[in-house]
Amino acid sequence: MAITVRALETLAPGKWLSEAGNRNEGALRAKGGPNGARFYFRYRNSSGTYDDLPLGKFDARGRDGLSLVEARGRAGELVRRYRAGDSDLRLAIEAERREGEHALAAKVRASAAADARRAASLGVLLGAYVKQLDRDGKSSAGAVLRALERHVRDPWPKLWATPADDVGMEDLLAVIARVSDAGKLTEARKLRAYLLAAYKAAVRARQDARGHPALRELRISSNPARDLAAIDGGTAARERALSLAEIRAYWRRIKALPDPAGALLRFHLLTGAQRIEQLARLQVGDIDADAGTMRLRDGKGRRKSPRLHDVPLLADALAALQAMAPERAGSFVFTVTAGSSGAAYSTVLHRLRDVVAAMQEAGELDKGAFTVGDLRRTVETRLAAEGVSTEIRAQLQSHGLGGVQARHYDRHDYLSEKRAALQTLLRLLEGTAATITPIRRRRH
Repeated sequence: MAITVRALETLAPGKWLSEAGNRNEGALRAKGGPNGARFYFRYRNSSGTYDDLPLGKFDARGRDGLSLVEARGRAGELVRRYRAGDSDLRLAIEAERREGEHALAAKVRASAAADARRAASLGVLLGAYVKQLDRDGKSSAGAVLRALERHVRDPWPKLWATPADDVGMEDLLAVIARVSDAGKLTEARKLRAYLLAAYKAAVRARQDARGHPALRELRISSNPARDLAAIDGGTAARERALSLAEIRAYWRRIKALPDPAGALLRFHLLTGAQRIEQLARLQVGDIDADAGTMRLRDGKGRRKSPRLHDVPLLADALAALQAMAPERAGSFVFTVTAGSSGAAYSTVLHRLRDVVAAMQEAGELDKGAFTVGDLRRTVETRLAAEGVSTEIRAQLQSHGLGGVQARHYDRHDYLSEKRAALQTLLRLLEGTAATITPIRRRRH
């Protein structure tokens, strides 16, 4: 007997309706309930037991359930499957449901992985590398970021947005070649080093607890920059060192220069031409006026934490320190803003250029203009000429101290030797013998 819509609408709870069907194929059935009729498909499973497989609730319009026509269609599909050999329909349908869920979950995971891969772009990798530099106290972080933005992000926006794992050696070679072809060999060398280090840091972060989380999350597995050849000509060392006459002329100029600019340049020179980025971070608390020392933090190189670097302060350096901020407005020591901020490299360079221009106009320079780096080289060169040993010069300017002996065994502070070297420097600048005033050593 055929099931009708009216019969379904009036079916009492607990009562059944069945469509006529072949006992070996199954049939559509309906059962009344408190909320209306529900459809089932009755069939005999492989164990010979009848099973009523739920199809859904009845809705004459097919909006909130199955219409009678839709239910018959479902039943017809199950009949065809039953004839084809699916005698255990419930088990087969459950297996299909699980398989569908697994396939959907795999699709979701694949989509999420693809999204994560797209998000892990070259730009994100390079930004995360700069974050690690900044976290580790590397003073170069800002310069690295600016170089990467100038030479990668701005001229290569598509590559910047490319997944970092999809970037090849040829892509990076094109980036570096653009800079090299412009004749900027040193800049190209640095850019290659930045790209190589960024990928290396990301790969290492997957096994290194010290790696920055932003790098670890990228899950970078290979380094396409490792095969980039070094830039020929990109490591040419500068050779400019001022003659004795030139450095003395410079000293006379900055002694006569109004403060705080004059005091800034005097302090820089009298402390052995220390690195500007380290002087710029110097705070009042880093000065021990009683001991006549200052403490710098040298984060240059691959150090995980900065190397403490104590530098003696001669009386003239202490006077310059006071002249930079006679009425202090902040805690920075190396300053032209009364201590509210540290003097950056650009600030020092701007003051230095004015002095260099005046020296050139007065015919005081034999070999042309010079830079802040040339002053640092000049200090070492002049001290070497006076017999100050390589070791003491390295201790004074904090370079070349990364060996095992220096890191683990040599605990001497070299303060007296460094003070003697600075006194030698002052004698050279003044052209007279410097007065030596012993100052008690700082207690650590």
